[in-house]
Amino acid sequence: MQLLKKSIILLLAILPFVTVSGQMEQQAGQLEWSAPYSEPPKSFLTKIIHTDSKGFYGLRLQSEGITAGKADVFVEYYLKDQMQLKMTKTLDLKFNGKTRDFEDVVMMKGNRMYFLTSFNNQAKKKNYLFAQSVDLKTLKPSPSLTKIADVETRNIYQEGGFRNHISKDTSKILIYSMLPKKKKKPERFALQVLDQDFNQLWDKEITLPFNDSNFSVEEYRVDNDGNVYMLGVIYEDQSRFRRSGKPTYQYVLFAYRNNGTEVEEYKVDLGDKFITDLTYRVAKNGDLVFSGFYSDRGTYSVKGTYFFRLNPTTKEISNKNLKAFDFRFLTEYMSDGKIDKARKADKKGDKKRGPELYQYALDELILRSDGGAVLIAEQFFVEERYDYDRANRGFGYGYGYGLYGSRFNRWNNPYGFNNRYQDQVYYYNYNDIIVVNIKPTGEIEWTARIPKHQETSNDGGYFSSYAMSIVRDKFYFVFNDNPKNYDPNDKSNRLYNYNGRNSVITLAAVDKNGQVQIDPVFDNRQAGITTRPKICKQIGRNEMLIYGERGRKYRFGSLKF
Repeated sequence: MQLLKKSIILLLAILPFVTVSGQMEQQAGQLEWSAPYSEPPKSFLTKIIHTDSKGFYGLRLQSEGITAGKADVFVEYYLKDQMQLKMTKTLDLKFNGKTRDFEDVVMMKGNRMYFLTSFNNQAKKKNYLFAQSVDLKTLKPSPSLTKIADVETRNIYQEGGFRNHISKDTSKILIYSMLPKKKKKPERFALQVLDQDFNQLWDKEITLPFNDSNFSVEEYRVDNDGNVYMLGVIYEDQSRFRRSGKPTYQYVLFAYRNNGTEVEEYKVDLGDKFITDLTYRVAKNGDLVFSGFYSDRGTYSVKGTYFFRLNPTTKEISNKNLKAFDFRFLTEYMSDGKIDKARKADKKGDKKRGPELYQYALDELILRSDGGAVLIAEQFFVEERYDYDRANRGFGYGYGYGLYGSRFNRWNNPYGFNNRYQDQVYYYNYNDIIVVNIKPTGEIEWTARIPKHQETSNDGGYFSSYAMSIVRDKFYFVFNDNPKNYDPNDKSNRLYNYNGRNSVITLAAVDKNGQVQIDPVFDNRQAGITTRPKICKQIGRNEMLIYGERGRKYRFGSLKF
């Protein structure tokens, strides 16, 4: 079966069967653009910090190597009306003759904005974390610094660092401090939980019973009550992934509750199946909801999903379910020949050749009000390709999956020519999006797949991936697509790649039944920009903020659903 070409309206196969219907109940409204703006030299917008009833705040950073003494952090405020730039201020990194490092700008409960910076004091071998409140009316930071954390450091190149996570109600902030690593020594880190005014509630230094090389931290969260949960992976040995076809790693959750005085450890195990991705959220009743993907064959593919709830007080596990994806969903875009081979392998129980999805990264776990959940994932991998010295050997082109791929292949020179690399190119692949709707019991209710192909080179996927909004009972996804995919004169079934240049803004909607509709919304060339989906953000019940740039010109747009 050939890959279906996307059209103006496209409905995809979903579990348990294919459905076809007419127009969506609600179409996307007009996309209104701001006037073009010119950004400061060597600067780029990194995120939308906060939105209010009248406008939104953006964070802009400036690259290193600019004129000495000039601040490299900007906060900008735009009015929603015509996306007008009302104010921009620099947040100076100099203090008492010293230059601090930028960490973050965060919003806390009560519309409190804070500017976080750090300073490595080489004399005292300490790295300090500071907070300054920012006046929302003037965008000026307070003149004084408040030290909120410090961590030991051996030197400026081997310093302990800081990360943060904010609770869902923005009343608590977790400061996760990475203590300097010591070879073959246990993993060490520090936790600090502060309130919305950055008053410390509790702190704790942790030493885990694992060597640094055998443990990695995957995720950490603080809930509305100040409890901290940290998800990590324990590796049995240096193989990191498998031995004799079985996993050699295990996910484990550490819970630090009641101001850090209660410590619990929960191991997550699926027997001989490989957990390829796992995440968790804290439900309103305090339960921890876990979900992710598993595989029968390894760590780079996906066979199905699993789900369970954990009561951290009673340690009771409920609604545990592990379910493979439907065969049709797993083989949706395969050729007829590959589908036939996959079907035979599936009937024989051949796990090595059975159908699985390749390289999907779990992006979102959204809790449903009825106790179920929705998983959002995107196919993502990076390829390394090498152009060999043609003067020495006269032909050949090598390639490999060197960063995130499941294999690493090089062109093997049998003639003994010089194998010196002439050029190395990284290709960033952001492809299909999948949506998995899970019942409160943990069973799969339906799955949906949004086809897209985005492969760009040496840009980190700057204009790739997607932005998402939730409007009532629908999910909306915005991404850049190749205009050829919407050419009515093209009768082929080919899905054209978006390569980072000319594109149309595309909107994919997934309704409550798992039906998918894809519409081209706007040709980026008309506005003279290219949309950056990773910056776009939902700023209202039915409105998404669209951001695009080209060269030093940038624009904001309002997309209403």
